[in-house]
Amino acid sequence: MSDYVLAAETPSIADYRRLREVAGLSGKSQEAAATGLPNSWFAVIIRHGGAVVGMGRVIGDGGTAFQIVDIAVEPAHQGKGLGKQIMAALMQHLRQHAPATAYVSLIADGDARHLYAKYGFEPVMPASIGMATRIG
Repeated sequence: MSDYVLAAETPSIADYRRLREVAGLSGKSQEAAATGLPNSWFAVIIRHGGAVVGMGRVIGDGGTAFQIVDIAVEPAHQGKGLGKQIMAALMQHLRQHAPATAYVSLIADGDARHLYAKYGFEPVMPASIGMATRIG
């Protein structure tokens, strides 16, 4: 794993959009990424040979509510524990800087729920149900 370097850094717009696409996440426009990325509460990237191959972000209001988003690793680098490194870094930052009463949520796609469960995340049903909509 010494070939991989994790850094507390927001991904560039190009890396963000590319990683979302290659990891199978929904696409985001240049404009949306340019507006949203600077508003990250905390973010990490993983570099391999200088190239960004993984990322993850925390967004939120800084006090009451946070959401873990954009966990993405290039397919050629998956299965090497990089997702775990990203999650560990995000959770460590949350534990050190978010208030104890903060609510931290995420949306788990497919088998990613198994990774997130290792960090204390569990389904909220039946008490709550996740809901979403797309604008446009």
